[in-house]
Amino acid sequence: MLDNHARGTICIEDLEIGMTRSLQKTITDRDIELFAEISTDRNPVHLDDTYAKDTIFHGRVAHGMLVAGLISAVIGEQLPGHGSVYIGQSLKFLAPVRPGDTVQAVVKVAAIDHARRRVTLETHCAVGNTVVLKGEALVLAPSRKFD
Repeated sequence: MLDNHARGTICIEDLEIGMTRSLQKTITDRDIELFAEISTDRNPVHLDDTYAKDTIFHGRVAHGMLVAGLISAVIGEQLPGHGSVYIGQSLKFLAPVRPGDTVQAVVKVAAIDHARRRVTLETHCAVGNTVVLKGEALVLAPSRKFD
């Protein structure tokens, strides 16, 4: 289910502009139900086929923040990885994700501020060739100097 990149930590001293990591996950009905339970967002567009067919989506869709959570997984597990601290994230939702869709979450190093240990990351998720969300994250990266 997850992509080919190792999990762990890339310290700020080893990060490079353009470095990219990703993961892939198929969104299941169970994922949507669990997210609804955890978040308490029980909007019927996510959970009720009958209701959702009469919306602009013409069927059920996954929660946008469920999909965005895949970006958090890449940041927390791969790039920079363990020890990363989220400072901010912008998101623009571009297309729906439906149950059964396979989402590719991609994180790319855009800028590095070594003095402040901050890394700007371009982020996006896609289903096939369709980008479903994009944004930018700012994280505090782990450093060997603070081990």
